[in-house]
Amino acid sequence: MLIRAAKTTIQILALYGIFLAGNWIQQTFNLIVPGSVIGMIIFFILLLTKGIKVTWMEEGTKLIVNHLTLFFIPATVGVINYFDLFYGKGLLVILIVLISTILVMGISARVSQRLMRKKELQHD
Repeated sequence: MLIRAAKTTIQILALYGIFLAGNWIQQTFNLIVPGSVIGMIIFFILLLTKGIKVTWMEEGTKLIVNHLTLFFIPATVGVINYFDLFYGKGLLVILIVLISTILVMGISARVSQRLMRKKELQHD
């Protein structure tokens, strides 16, 4: 149990290190792309090139994904500080959120289905 907790902690720290590297790149080169996005790109490239194996990061990423909703609480609470910005445009914001959510879900479903079909064809 203790070894598993240590392993998960190390994996989360590694992910945080990649995030910090992305932020450093963004600030050093004064890029308009957020550092967190750069960090995700770095992580993706490391996974593609087998610099990091999926199994090395599996437990840490699962823990983060399982508790993902907790990470949205500060952003949601932060919206309250800018309530006047949304005043009078609430329905428009709700409409935009609904449409973008439906688009993300639909596109994600399509991509997942295509990847699964491709994988099935490779196994046949």
